Amino acid sequence: MMFHSAIMIVLIVLGAAVSAHGATTAPAALNHMTGESLVLVGQEPGKLLLQKVHPKSVVVRSTYLPNAPKSITYEQGRDYVLDADAGTIARTADSRIPDFSKNILFGKEDFNHGNFPGYGNLPFTVFVDYDADDSIQLTEPQDVSELLPKTLDRLHHNKPLKIIAYGDSITAGGEATSKDLQFPSRFVAWLSEKYPATPMMLENTATGGDNTVNGLQRLQEKVLSRKPNLVLIAFGMNDHNLLDVGGVPIPQFKQNLKSIATQIREKTGAEVILLSCFPPNPKWHFGSHQMEKYAQATEDAADELKAPHVDVYDVFKKALERKSPESLLGNDINHPNDFGHWLYLQALESLQF
Repeated sequence: MMFHSAIMIVLIVLGAAVSAHGATTAPAALNHMTGESLVLVGQEPGKLLLQKVHPKSVVVRSTYLPNAPKSITYEQGRDYVLDADAGTIARTADSRIPDFSKNILFGKEDFNHGNFPGYGNLPFTVFVDYDADDSIQLTEPQDVSELLPKTLDRLHHNKPLKIIAYGDSITAGGEATSKDLQFPSRFVAWLSEKYPATPMMLENTATGGDNTVNGLQRLQEKVLSRKPNLVLIAFGMNDHNLLDVGGVPIPQFKQNLKSIATQIREKTGAEVILLSCFPPNPKWHFGSHQMEKYAQATEDAADELKAPHVDVYDVFKKALERKSPESLLGNDINHPNDFGHWLYLQALESLQF
């Protein structure tokens, strides 16, 4: 049995600067958030990524996009209480904000989601805009000039660039509420802003439920036959599952990634970028709880291939130092919500094109 794993809202980001000599400098830390996701239990405080929040800057709403249909903007005092210094928000006793303790999976340990029809976090999630004196730096810049020379040539000389996103259901879109908010679409939109004169095309050929074994089986149809120039390879969630539900041992996972990347390079001439995966809900029964090892295997494969590695795992790890896993999940299991897809974008934006 295989389980499915996996402008727009803008977070103001001061990206890595490039000197006159081409050297990259560390990206400035973030101190403004747009659409940060949060689920709230009873009247317990839920943590934002940042502390020392400016109270007048806070907006709490029911949808990621502020102009989404039926979006509700909640009122401070009536619906929630803000502790600005601690960077926390709590529901009031008579709040209109949904109480996450009413979620069908709340409090369940080692749960099998198949026993709980109707699970999911999106109806319970709020999204918060705010400024803060505190800041966070999610990534360090990566110079890809030696790793992606063909892609850089196309970008710098306005040659058409065809990008394929290949992976599991997270790559296919997961619980993103629109195609534009899926991380592959966000990445191409970001790249297009940097190189507006370069024609770009995205094909998302990811398949829900796939692990790297399936990725090898579908490679001809989904990638090789489509003549890409650049391929995002993003597997790991289903590989990380327990072996009896489609998991793949770590050494085989690493070898499968290398085989996928090598065939793409040799048979199409395209360049590749490898993305690690974030940890699923630790209370989910079917995860092996070894995502850190799968992320390391992804990094090792990228190093051996001399390909860029996008450390999604580390970005989520930093976010999870303050936030609950449920606050970043759309399905309460292994799909990121819209803000989680934004975290994927932050990892991709570490690449200095």
